[in-house]
Amino acid sequence: MIATTPTPPYYAVIFTSIRTDYNDGYSDMATRMVEMAHLQPGFLGVESARTELGITVSYWESPESIRVWKEKAEHLIAQQIGRERWYESYKIRVCKVERDYGFEL
Repeated sequence: MIATTPTPPYYAVIFTSIRTDYNDGYSDMATRMVEMAHLQPGFLGVESARTELGITVSYWESPESIRVWKEKAEHLIAQQIGRERWYESYKIRVCKVERDYGFEL
């Protein structure tokens, strides 16, 4: 599903990852993180796709809302477990969206 976002500017956090073969608990944690993000002030939406390379883009109102999300205790635990078990590698990019446009049927 393509996230509905407001008129720019807003912010995007792009999480790109390569998974390990270890799957125990991954789906539950991923679902929980999305549920939690939806409850955070400043959260605007999320888009995610995975093949060999996974890409999740979350959208936020401000750098402050991103910082608060990053520091949530349960999110910090998920990050630690991800580094230890679920991800071979990952990269996070934070961007200011200055323009967006699209097409819908």
